[in-house]
Amino acid sequence: EINPSLKVPLFKEKTKLEGTKRLKLYSKILHDCASKGSLSSAKAVHGKIIKKGIDPDLHLWNSLVNAYAKRGVFGYACKVLDRMPERDVVSWAALFSGLVNEGYGYDVLDLYCSMKKDGVLPNGHCLVTALKACSLSLDLFFGTLLHGEGVKVGVLLDVFVGSSLVDLYAKCGQMELAERVFLFMDKKNVVSWNALLNGYALKGDAGKILNLFQGMTESELRCSKFTLSNVLKSCTYLVNLTWGLIAHSLVIKTGCEHDEFVGCCLLDMYSKCGLAEDTLKVFKRIQEPNIVAWSAMIDCLDEQGQIQEAAELFSLMRCKGVIPNQHTFASIAGVAANLGDRLYCEGVHACIFKHGFESEIILSNALIAMYMKIRSVQNGWQVFKEMNSWNSASWNSLLSGSHNGKTCDRGPSIFHKMLAEGFKPDICTFTSILRSCSNLLNIKFGHQVHAHIIKNGLKDNNLVGTSLIDLYAKNGFLADAELLFTQLIERDLFSWTALIAGYAQSDCSEKAIKCFNHMQRQGVTPNNFTLATCLSSCSNMAMLENGQLLHSMAIKAGNSGDVFVSSSIVDMYANCGCIEEAEAAFQGMVSTDTVSWNTMLFGYLQHRQGLKVLETFRMMLDKGLEPDEVTFIAVLSACSYMGFVNEGKEYFDSLTNVFGIVPTIKHCACMIDILGRAGKFNEVESFIKDMKVTSNPLIWETVLGACRMHGNDKLGESAAEKLFELNPGIASHYILLANIFAAKGRWEDVRRVRALMTHCGVKKEPGCSWVMVNGQVHIFRSTDGFHPKHGEIYIKLKELVEKSILAGYVPKTDHILNDVSDDEKLEQLFHHNERLALAFALISINPVKTIRIFKNLHICEDCHDFMKLVSGVIKQDIVVRDANCFHHFKSGICSCQDYC
Repeated sequence: EINPSLKVPLFKEKTKLEGTKRLKLYSKILHDCASKGSLSSAKAVHGKIIKKGIDPDLHLWNSLVNAYAKRGVFGYACKVLDRMPERDVVSWAALFSGLVNEGYGYDVLDLYCSMKKDGVLPNGHCLVTALKACSLSLDLFFGTLLHGEGVKVGVLLDVFVGSSLVDLYAKCGQMELAERVFLFMDKKNVVSWNALLNGYALKGDAGKILNLFQGMTESELRCSKFTLSNVLKSCTYLVNLTWGLIAHSLVIKTGCEHDEFVGCCLLDMYSKCGLAEDTLKVFKRIQEPNIVAWSAMIDCLDEQGQIQEAAELFSLMRCKGVIPNQHTFASIAGVAANLGDRLYCEGVHACIFKHGFESEIILSNALIAMYMKIRSVQNGWQVFKEMNSWNSASWNSLLSGSHNGKTCDRGPSIFHKMLAEGFKPDICTFTSILRSCSNLLNIKFGHQVHAHIIKNGLKDNNLVGTSLIDLYAKNGFLADAELLFTQLIERDLFSWTALIAGYAQSDCSEKAIKCFNHMQRQGVTPNNFTLATCLSSCSNMAMLENGQLLHSMAIKAGNSGDVFVSSSIVDMYANCGCIEEAEAAFQGMVSTDTVSWNTMLFGYLQHRQGLKVLETFRMMLDKGLEPDEVTFIAVLSACSYMGFVNEGKEYFDSLTNVFGIVPTIKHCACMIDILGRAGKFNEVESFIKDMKVTSNPLIWETVLGACRMHGNDKLGESAAEKLFELNPGIASHYILLANIFAAKGRWEDVRRVRALMTHCGVKKEPGCSWVMVNGQVHIFRSTDGFHPKHGEIYIKLKELVEKSILAGYVPKTDHILNDVSDDEKLEQLFHHNERLALAFALISINPVKTIRIFKNLHICEDCHDFMKLVSGVIKQDIVVRDANCFHHFKSGICSCQDYC
């Protein structure tokens, strides 16, 4: 039936119309049918023309072709075209336009060739339609022929033809040609700009898009939402907030702010620029956000670390009746993993089942990764086993649970199974398995993985290369790590940090600092972990000046608020002998955790400030922080050297009774030390028996130390015999026993212990001391004569000995265990390495400065007395760090209260 709005009076009221007027009327009706979508009306008009025997003119024929083509009835359109006595370019263009609108690009190109055979020359509209067909079919060759046609018929300057050519070349990836056509266009419209922008968007050239957008804004053209969405995507990719804000202002100006697609682009842009609050404002302005917008907002909050808010938004979305899709569930699985709440994770898993997505491989992989991250390995494995099929991402998700902790030993077996199943490892696979090998210290398997990496052609990949550096560095193969580092094509922060951390862990602190300085010269900015690692190196080697530089750098870069960095700063100052600075750094921390409190506790402990250890521990409890195993080692150690036996017992009992911590061997050793140093050897033996710790070397080592202090040669000999059975290769055990015998005058037993030591091939660790002067470490050994200034050092040392003897110094030669003359014993005492370091420091350092000496072994009692007297005689503050603690010598007094 004919549409009522088109009924005539058509046929009834105007039946008398003749000739041209009637033809024009039919043409108009057909035009209305094409534009208003009434196929039945067009057919009715066509039937009337045939029934009345009307001879259509060219315009009416073209109107018939257009009506059928616009409604997608191409068979009728082609039949009409075939029956036309003559055809012009409009006839063909009408058919082309309909076909292009329906996506039949190749058919248009075939018909265009028929048109050319018909002798019809194209016009601008015809060329635009044909060029669109080339774009649809990505037929660059035919498009270049049409380009030539455009030049030939003189329509190339037409803005629509130019825009279509730009679009063709852009979609075919020929951006140079597209830009050349664009530049030669006299007039440019939004379509031509968008065509070029879209080409660069397809190519991923975000920078070029922003350059074009800048030109477009200068031309004062009105941007479409298509343009603005492309620009916003480019701003997101480049994290360019400046142009993102300009684009947002144009979004508001053009009234596109409430468009869902543009809104999602704005969400993503603000999210990637780290502006969660602005992202939320944009989200709230979207009138009815769809699932894409909700998912983008959840992603944003997750990326910005607002995990709880992301979880709450997911709940709100469900309350609003918006049904989550696969992307939403993948995002919320990541949020759940970051929350670390096992019940919430299981709830997300149940929700995925409820919505019927359990068979989606992407979501199964997300669930595996989620469970692995929260250490729910069994659940992760269960999801993996229930999957219908796996891909590489499934195996990688499974491997992600073998990075550290108790499950890292599963990494190699998972990798083997993956290979056995025929899956090819990718970059993610290799970085995961290498991390597993690093934590396992399994260099043998790491070598095998390295061979696979070379075989798969990934040895030049930066991520894989960095993981290999980490593997070799952690296993002590620093030469291999250095070689791999030099082979990296691009050295980023992570590769530098891996090497620096390797040096630090291998006690190559100087190399770590040199590497850090080199990294800075290369323009690489350190992150929190890099700074903390280098501060740890400064702490180990007592490099105070370097540590202070790192501290100032952390403040300048805004890293000092990080709890990991600030704890390392506290540790560095404490280990460099600056306990006041450590205390100030601790008190200035923005946030603290158990680790930072433990760092301060051990700082006080090292400096023998026992009362402060206990006071700080009480403050820690008042702040509501839970102490851990490490905390109690510091507390019990403080009770030990302060002689607080009853308090020590109370703290030890509270481990289990109050805090639910099972005492470790170290806690037991601390308790034995408390009792032993108080001379309560009967209680020591009862404690060892009750706690069933007779088979641990640390226990007997502690007993041996207490026996030396109190001269208990009987129990000391028994403890030493246990140690010789359990761990016969430790030199200090033999030396302690020999000292006990020497103090009792049992010289024959001293010789026997020494002979046993030689027989077992045990060698005493060479003692050394070092001091830093002008940024350089100077190391000294006893009776050292190799230092360039050894002559001046010995002169200064002789002067110090003479002054100290006048002040009452009496050398304790009984500490020399060698059976030599008294003169030789004095010679040995006077040239102990810490004294040589002191003499060198005095001739090198400004007297106003505190002298800081570091020693790898315990300071002997005689050197301790000597340092005390010297500090008073020459009025010089001296700090000595030995293997036990820090000794602050000032005005003839030591901070350890002679507890050396």
